Amino acid sequence: MTNVAAPVNARRDAHREWGDWRKQMAHRIKTVAELREWINVTPAEEEAIRRIEGRYRWSITHYYASLMDPDDECCPVRLQAVPNLCEIEASHNAGIDPVGDMEYRKTNRVIHKYPDRVVLLVTEVCPVYCRHCTRKYHTTDVHGSYFGEAEAKPFDEDFAYIAAHPEIRDVLLTGGDPLAYPDDKLRPILRSLRAMEHVQIIRIGSRFPVLLPSRITPEFCQMLEEFHPVWLNTHFNHPKEITPDSAAACDRLLHHGVPVQNQSVLLRGINDTLETMRALVHGLLKIRVRPYYLYHCDNVVGVSHFMTDLDTGLQIIEGLTGFTTGFGVPQYVVTTDLGKISAARQVLHQTGNGEVWVENYKKERKNVGPLLR
Repeated sequence: MTNVAAPVNARRDAHREWGDWRKQMAHRIKTVAELREWINVTPAEEEAIRRIEGRYRWSITHYYASLMDPDDECCPVRLQAVPNLCEIEASHNAGIDPVGDMEYRKTNRVIHKYPDRVVLLVTEVCPVYCRHCTRKYHTTDVHGSYFGEAEAKPFDEDFAYIAAHPEIRDVLLTGGDPLAYPDDKLRPILRSLRAMEHVQIIRIGSRFPVLLPSRITPEFCQMLEEFHPVWLNTHFNHPKEITPDSAAACDRLLHHGVPVQNQSVLLRGINDTLETMRALVHGLLKIRVRPYYLYHCDNVVGVSHFMTDLDTGLQIIEGLTGFTTGFGVPQYVVTTDLGKISAARQVLHQTGNGEVWVENYKKERKNVGPLLR
């Protein structure tokens, strides 16, 4: 086994050499040899990397690699980033697009599922190709993409669609990760959207605050301030990802008026215990990031091994409700081609004669009488 001193030294050197986010993106870890500078790669991990070659992309930023336990193959950060043999195992009923993105795709980049809001797929590139990605076919599959044409195709058709639909008041930039684009490529996109009077809100979905927080520069935050209201949804899955660097990135966004919300995915072996999820939401509240959604892991090809049963998620939410700050309890949802479906347990019951029974977080029940006139 490799001596653990090597990864420690690599982390220190990389922190000095790759402080600029563009350099970290250009020099991401993409080979077993590079990964060995950070962790003691197991035979199973090495085999997984070999067997996914030509099928699934993988890359890891030096920053995110620095959060990995070099010896623990079950490290929650490591499990999210390092390929696993389970990715190539067949799974019952798994699909490449269980949430219906392609069904609702109107242009090369626009997905219009809900009446007043759309998704704008900016890019298929990510700083780290998360092994649990719902859009794994689009982002990680070497042969797959939602884009009907090359990503370099102009945005004219996409902007024309949004402009022609005045009911659209909310546009979510996602991908891939839109912050993989430099500021000078993002600015024209934001400017074009803000020029449409009916677009009231611009949202950005990005995991850069977690995977490469140096991307959240003061200059980037100042740019966002020009196009308010702008919101940013990020994706912390484990307390280990909340670091001084990621907290500082979120703080920069907040200081420039950009609200930051978190969307976690419930992942087997990573955050599927009440203890871990409580530590995560409490850690997020301390850095002023609101826990927004807890997604039930989708049954996606190459991702299914991360799925839990529904009861696991319900028990976690019940264990948080009433025992922590109300806005610290995320909404537990299942995503389908019909949209996001709340997975909350029913705690209000109405009888045939109009009497209403309620149940609190202690599972105490009470008849509160008729709530209808």
